[in-house]
Amino acid sequence: CSGSDHCSPVVLTAPECPDCPIGTLKHQSSNGPVKKSMREKAVERRNVNKEHNSNFKAGYIPIDEDRLHKTGLRGRKGNLAICVIVLLFILAVINLLITLVIWAVIRIGPNGCDSMEFHESGLLRFKQVSDMGVIHPLYKSTVGGRRNENLVITGNNQPIVFQQGTTKLSVEKNKTSITSDIGMQFFDPRTQNILFSTDYETHEFHLPSGVKSLNVQRASTERITSNATSDLNIKVDGRAIVRGNEGVFIMGKTIEFHMGGNVELKAENSIILNGTVMVSPTRLPSSSSRDQSGSADWVRYKLCMCADGTLFKVQVTGHNMGCQVADNPCGNTH
Repeated sequence: CSGSDHCSPVVLTAPECPDCPIGTLKHQSSNGPVKKSMREKAVERRNVNKEHNSNFKAGYIPIDEDRLHKTGLRGRKGNLAICVIVLLFILAVINLLITLVIWAVIRIGPNGCDSMEFHESGLLRFKQVSDMGVIHPLYKSTVGGRRNENLVITGNNQPIVFQQGTTKLSVEKNKTSITSDIGMQFFDPRTQNILFSTDYETHEFHLPSGVKSLNVQRASTERITSNATSDLNIKVDGRAIVRGNEGVFIMGKTIEFHMGGNVELKAENSIILNGTVMVSPTRLPSSSSRDQSGSADWVRYKLCMCADGTLFKVQVTGHNMGCQVADNPCGNTH
């Protein structure tokens, strides 16, 4: 509309986006941008999507791979993981060996244990011949067999030892010994009758029936006696010491001492020999003998006894010397 004041000029400008196709113009008036039609908008959207789909380097930033965070166990954590795996493998091997030993020795199978039985009362019963070394019971130890069968325990060139606390029973090839610091007691489990006991406070010490001798290294008791119709013999290979805190009393119809060495009697107050005392001089040295080395300066004494049993010594100063001396403790009339 040329020549008219009401007409506004049309300005053709290049599009703002450089990707727009050539020849595409944007209509803009003095009052502002001109609205695009729906066709123009669709063409523009299609061109933008096409450009974006063909641009494979959009948003790509080159990064050094060595500086990236790496996943997994590395360094010390990796070594620790390897150690844990090796330890688990060793435990698995040990568990397998223990299982094989249990299966071979105890013979545990699908039907249960082949050589032993476990009862609710705590009884463990061996049904076959068992080879074992040391057994440690947890509470009470009781060993027994079947009623009509013998219980056979055999040691291969070794003693069989039953021990509980300080009490020990040792069965060897040539002897059977029982050692205890608190005493021992044997009783019949069916009748509960005491067969043998070392409890001196409640009853006297008696040997079991059929036992005629007792071999001990040291015995502490109030009295040692025998039957009225039998003799009491005490024999030692070395030295015999009889000691009493309140004295020693030896009584019998006939008392005999046979020694191969010296006889020593010691007392704080007195020694009383009540009865007929006879001394066999076969082993006593003769008063007329001399020292084999040639010395004749021996000091000799003669043992004398009063009528009341008092013993005293008299120095021998000559041959055929008697006990009648002026200073004897018996008096002039004895």
